[in-house]
Amino acid sequence: MNPESEGGDPADTRPGGALTTGEVARRLGVAPTTIRSWDRRYGLGPTVRTGGRHRRWTDLDVARLERMCALTATGLPPAEAARLVLDEGVPDGPPLRSGTAASRRPVARGRSRAGTGLRLGDARQECKGVARAALRLDGAALDDLLRAAIEEHGLVAAWTEVITPTLQAVGRKWESSGERYVEVEHFLSWHVSGALRRHAPPGVADRPGATTVLACVPAENHTLPLEVLAAALAERGLPVRMFGGALPVESLVAAVGRTGPAAVGLWAQSRNTASRPLAQYVAAMEWGVRGARRKPVVLMLGPGWAGRTAPELPHPPGLAEAVMTVESVVLR
Repeated sequence: MNPESEGGDPADTRPGGALTTGEVARRLGVAPTTIRSWDRRYGLGPTVRTGGRHRRWTDLDVARLERMCALTATGLPPAEAARLVLDEGVPDGPPLRSGTAASRRPVARGRSRAGTGLRLGDARQECKGVARAALRLDGAALDDLLRAAIEEHGLVAAWTEVITPTLQAVGRKWESSGERYVEVEHFLSWHVSGALRRHAPPGVADRPGATTVLACVPAENHTLPLEVLAAALAERGLPVRMFGGALPVESLVAAVGRTGPAAVGLWAQSRNTASRPLAQYVAAMEWGVRGARRKPVVLMLGPGWAGRTAPELPHPPGLAEAVMTVESVVLR
């Protein structure tokens, strides 16, 4: 769905090379209706309109909106923030249009122009919009941005280049600020999980020897990386059985024995939860008729396995590599 089509506003039609309201909304991490409201209520509209109807957002217009986002993110009422923006004029260094050569340069480390203070490093421009929406706890805008990122870049690229850097930035933010932003991290994670579920196709029917079991090791509750792997495998038509966080050893063994999977992915976020003996035990499990016994390929997933890997068990470093490993095991 194109966010610009929502609400049926003809003023969002692109007249030439200027940014549409939908594109500006995705860049800033706000809903298109919010930008239209700022235009109508506070006079923060575009400086040029074609025929009096088409909104044409220039670089200077977007700079004013970025300043508006920065002020409202601090808790300032929108009316007061708009007054300050209009009094201050355009902030220095207007933003670049997406698609220009300069806009594709790495983003400088440090504070974002929106004033969120999230260290986004060299992440894509979409990270800024997602971070702003999460900081404002704007669920509608966050859902729109996550959906757009997945649809535009594909699930694996969106996770690797947009979602993960933003999650890491939010995590660094609350760690360095006395845990003031814990609610932002939880809010963002919840909406990412919802976006993954909406994107993934319905459950794929089991095929003998083709199922993948995904679970966190005991005492591990970071399920989001497994959720995106489950969605990516389902997207490719591969059957998955997801068991989530902190699966007890007995339950893991029972699940593997009942499903007879081709692959088992065990996620460990921390070295304290990673257990090489457990991974090796699962890898040694067998099922099937005598003379045709099979064993699963166990994938050691997550940073917790660093320094605790086993030579015979694959340890893919990222989502794309994990998907490729599972695909090769299933197709084999």
